Amino acid sequence: MKWTRPADLRSQLQKLWERGDILAGLVTGQALFPKRLLLKAPTSSEMSDCFDEVRTWISELRAMPHCRVEMRDFRHRVFGANAVPQEIWIDKVEDALALIGKQRVAARFSELIAVTRSQQPQLLDWLAKRPLRALELSDEWGRLLEIVSWLQNHPRPGLYLRQVDIPGVHSKFIETQRGVLTELLDMVLPPEAIDSSAVGVSRFADRYGFRSKPVRIRFRMLDPEHAIIPGVSAQDITLDADSFAKLDPKVSRVFIAENEINFLAFPQVHDSMVIFGAGYGFEMLNGAAWLAQCSIYYWGDIDTHGFAILDQLRSRFDHVESMLMDRGTLLAFESQWGLEEKQVLHDLPRLNREERALYDELRDNRIRKDLRLEQERIGFSWLESALSELGFVGL
Repeated sequence: MKWTRPADLRSQLQKLWERGDILAGLVTGQALFPKRLLLKAPTSSEMSDCFDEVRTWISELRAMPHCRVEMRDFRHRVFGANAVPQEIWIDKVEDALALIGKQRVAARFSELIAVTRSQQPQLLDWLAKRPLRALELSDEWGRLLEIVSWLQNHPRPGLYLRQVDIPGVHSKFIETQRGVLTELLDMVLPPEAIDSSAVGVSRFADRYGFRSKPVRIRFRMLDPEHAIIPGVSAQDITLDADSFAKLDPKVSRVFIAENEINFLAFPQVHDSMVIFGAGYGFEMLNGAAWLAQCSIYYWGDIDTHGFAILDQLRSRFDHVESMLMDRGTLLAFESQWGLEEKQVLHDLPRLNREERALYDELRDNRIRKDLRLEQERIGFSWLESALSELGFVGL
């Protein structure tokens, strides 16, 4: 029989718990109880035809602790007048917690409410919205509140996270809790203390004014006449982004290579330098205004991600040209083809006509499924020939 059983009543309360409704009421004071639970009772015919089962069902519900069972009269043609459950109520939050065995957990949550109300009352709304998450963080909640208070007193501190001096709080703790700290800090800090353009846990330091580990740019000068260190032939140099922006090596041509060995082995070219690209993300080049005056050539893998990186680079420097990312190069090295995992499928609006045609062939798997040609599989003589055909003079 599909009548409401004691387990069903507990399940209804458990769902309220899992939605956070019961705990949220402890924060807001909004009364969730008394609450009537859903009750599916026997029909009149079932009460006549299955009287023994109905009697057992009535006994089970009336024996339920922490519930108020309202009855209605039912007259049976053989057994006479009887009373059957009509409504079941939970009158108090304490009854609900007892029925699902959550008294101790709720008491812990009440402690979180009390300390939050005392130290950071603005975060009570967060507790109401994320009560179960707060319980997961109950052991760390005190330290989280201390970090929030510290940043209120030291807005945009200009320090590394390692330099935050809070007893019992280390920088690794802050790093592991960046997601929840972002939610909390956004609720209590004034707008001028938050860089709203810095989004995501990876930009936590930027968002709240901490110093970030410097982004480094690795490059080689391909022309000895432009050597950064005079008299040193093999110059593999790494600079932070700010220093790189101020460099201005006075070259007219810049190559960007994604593969490290290709970067290291890139041949000498007159009036040129090569930058090690290393994947998505070219924010590090933003400050180097002198790059806008240089011809820029990007050499990446011939696959959908390679073209996506090219497209992203052009969002910052629209005059970038691709190199060795054409159909002729792809077909010339068919024996070196590999497989690309998780292809890019969205449109790339900054590709030129030839690049877009090849990109479409790759993402639509017209040549071969999941096709890629990694740039390190292209013969080095092919690179030298391409540079020569472009009119770039070697040294």
